[in-house]
Amino acid sequence: MTAAFDFSAADPTGLSIPHTPCNLEAEQALLGAILYDNAAYERLTDRLQSRHFYEPFHQRLFAAMEEYIRKGQLAEPIVLQERFRRDPAFEELGGLRYLADLVGRAPPAANAGDYARVIYDLALRRDLIRIGGDIAAAASGDPEKEARDQIESAEQQLYSLAESGAASSGFQTFADALHGAVEMAAEAFNRDGQLAGMSTGLIDLDQKLGGLHPSDLLILAGRPSMGKTALATNIAFNVARNYAWEPQPDGTRKTVSGGVVAFYSLEMSAEQLAMRMLADASGVPSDKLRKGEIDASEFGRLRDAALEIQESPLYIDATGGLSISKLTARARRLKRQVGLDLIVVDYLQLVTASENKQGQGRVQEVSEITMGLKALAKELSVPIIALSQLSRQVENREDKRPQLSDLRESGSIEQDADAVMFVYREAYYKGRAEPREGTPEHLTWQDEMDQIRHVAEVIIGKQRHGPIGTVKLHFNDDLTRFGNLARDAWSEPRE
Repeated sequence: MTAAFDFSAADPTGLSIPHTPCNLEAEQALLGAILYDNAAYERLTDRLQSRHFYEPFHQRLFAAMEEYIRKGQLAEPIVLQERFRRDPAFEELGGLRYLADLVGRAPPAANAGDYARVIYDLALRRDLIRIGGDIAAAASGDPEKEARDQIESAEQQLYSLAESGAASSGFQTFADALHGAVEMAAEAFNRDGQLAGMSTGLIDLDQKLGGLHPSDLLILAGRPSMGKTALATNIAFNVARNYAWEPQPDGTRKTVSGGVVAFYSLEMSAEQLAMRMLADASGVPSDKLRKGEIDASEFGRLRDAALEIQESPLYIDATGGLSISKLTARARRLKRQVGLDLIVVDYLQLVTASENKQGQGRVQEVSEITMGLKALAKELSVPIIALSQLSRQVENREDKRPQLSDLRESGSIEQDADAVMFVYREAYYKGRAEPREGTPEHLTWQDEMDQIRHVAEVIIGKQRHGPIGTVKLHFNDDLTRFGNLARDAWSEPRE
């Protein structure tokens, strides 16, 4: 076999066309190095997979070698001969003699990583040529499809190629899926069995959800003034503030704690959101910050807190009326540039549908938005927390705790979400029913308010991967901050 990496050739029309980028000699060299010394496999990055080989038999050979090595078994010509005895391509290439030739011409194991990079790079080039052809064909041959939709599709393919080395994932073997599941379980075990996902910073909520898991869409809903934005902000801030990473052999970063957060604030400005987080970190009430009613001591705490949290990897997009396609494109770009571990959208009903879906009814628009968010969570492998409003029918019931049926456009939201949570504060409704002062009823009301004033409930109405139920949290309305009930060291303003 010879190398084939020549891009210039002439077709019968006289036009210059590219040959398929490949290097069969590099594939042979890498396979020979691993056959000669299985330890060479450890020099390869996880990015190189069997599909990156150009020769189909090389794909199957690499996959078999990888399987044996991962099981702790020896991958060598005699064993592999039995594996491929009935493979027509194996016999055509020379059978055992071909494997022996690979070993006989094997380069030093130290060079395995270099050959792997060549093979991987050429595989990406082949995918780029294919994607380019698909883009050109779609742009010239499908006048019914909007150009914006074609751009979105092209961008998604290019992003997938850049992230995973594959333009589209297609089918995945059960063995690969099982390997990923075992890795998740191992990570949870290494955390002393605490969490399989990312911590929200709220102990009881973490225990109920198992943390925030990649690819999950979580809906956080509530009536106005319940504190859903405050809770989402607290979670985002906790994740960003605890961010820690470690370098990988291929130069990328692996998040080991917390994460990089994208916060789409479609209702509040970036400054208003930052003000809430500054109040959270400093312990100075946000109301006093807005009015400028702070003393020198509080200003010092404010300054120290700002210096402490300013490097937190939390990115705010306060664009109003953002479309789902633009939201998706910006999330992809952020992950490519700096990384991304959590997305928060405040709130769902302020996201707009694509132009061709507008005017079809709000239910259809919200359906497209929730489907788009779920697809984005899977594509980027990050959890997405999307806030949602509730209908007014809650106010008409004696028990005002929210239910799944209270979600606006509830069909698509409930269907696409992996978890649906409701924020409920009984003190909000009890405070609006204050009896006349000086009456026995007022004393009873005061006692009840003292007990519930700083208590909030997160009602988990749906959870695809775990139990439903209610989690009680501490709520500090001065700082618009949620904390762990009865055991949170910073549930009161810091001194």
